[in-house]
Amino acid sequence: MSNTYKSAGVDKEEGYKTVDKIKKAVGETHNSNVLNHLGSFGAFYEIGGYKNPVLVSGTDGVGTKLKVALDTKQYDSIGIDCFAMCANDILCHGAKPLFFLDYLACGKLDSEIAAEIVLGMVKACKDNNCALIGGETAEMPGMYQAGDYDVAGFCVGIVEKDQIIDGSAIKAGNKIIALPSSGFHSNGFSLVRKVFPNFEEEFEGKPLYETLLVPTRLYYQDIHKVLEEVKVSGIAHITGGGLYENVPRIIPEGLCASIDAAKIKIPSIMTELEKRGGVSREEMFGTFNMGVGMIIVLDADHAEKVLHLLDDAYEIGEITEGNEKINLAI
Repeated sequence: MSNTYKSAGVDKEEGYKTVDKIKKAVGETHNSNVLNHLGSFGAFYEIGGYKNPVLVSGTDGVGTKLKVALDTKQYDSIGIDCFAMCANDILCHGAKPLFFLDYLACGKLDSEIAAEIVLGMVKACKDNNCALIGGETAEMPGMYQAGDYDVAGFCVGIVEKDQIIDGSAIKAGNKIIALPSSGFHSNGFSLVRKVFPNFEEEFEGKPLYETLLVPTRLYYQDIHKVLEEVKVSGIAHITGGGLYENVPRIIPEGLCASIDAAKIKIPSIMTELEKRGGVSREEMFGTFNMGVGMIIVLDADHAEKVLHLLDDAYEIGEITEGNEKINLAI
């Protein structure tokens, strides 16, 4: 019997099935700016309506949160996580997401699983007025075990050059507003899985994996609602490294983000992990978002308006003079 690509572990037909299952849904994310369709070597996106446009791009994955999804066979939220981790990053600069591309790698392709993951991305793209214009599915036996999947995404957005937000406008007296997270989002799951090895155990009346797999919150609607009403000095997406690592990225030299941890509304799953795992409070704040998915820094005069615009936002601190960049009183 002669060797074939299929006998080597790659089933091209399963790849074609995946495309068939997602093609219609992906097409529904396209708008008049998308000039071609799935199947081309490259995706075309036309830009118009801007005076001095700047493209803002971001790329990310889902990390070992994938292990929770794969072990429990819950695939529908992982695509949302992938999109959110990329799109939330570019939002920090005031960018509007334009288009998204994905990369899906596996040991043995199952078109049902692959389609479910991508359809999560489709849902997230629709919620953010963003086009899913391309992607790649790589079946790599020998590199991944059967049943293993890895996911990455690439998001490109746009902002007028004179409206870029980079933290340079932050000054002493600015208020720091927190936008709650929906949970762990997609960070710290190596520690999460170590402390919670049984994803099927009950937590607050339901299987633990349901809490762990709540997708990363999408902040596009909230951030742009604020940007339409007030001038914002800085925005930080709180991902791996928590507040300690992400807030200083936007703080100018000579200033400090003074944050009162007592004001932060920490999710119960995080306090459970802290208690059960014997994890120090400092380690918790240095690993997880601790309930804060995004922060907005702006003039004190605008703070009340933002709190009125966003029902679940709340103040956690202010900008002071100092060289530490962050002072987190825990």
